[in-house]
Amino acid sequence: MDKAPEPKTKTLAETDSYIAWLAEEPDGETTYHLELNNVTLHFFAEEWQEFLELIRGIK
Repeated sequence: MDKAPEPKTKTLAETDSYIAWLAEEPDGETTYHLELNNVTLHFFAEEWQEFLELIRGIK
């Protein structure tokens, strides 16, 4: 039996404690992930764009 294709991943940014990365899923969807110590947040593309708008609004 064939294995399911794996998503292609790319690191967007990384520090000692945090990492932001994306996954290009086999179905064509791109998902974004933030690993913040022991918490991981997962976003679909439209959610990621809204999150970036939120972060840009922080002063």
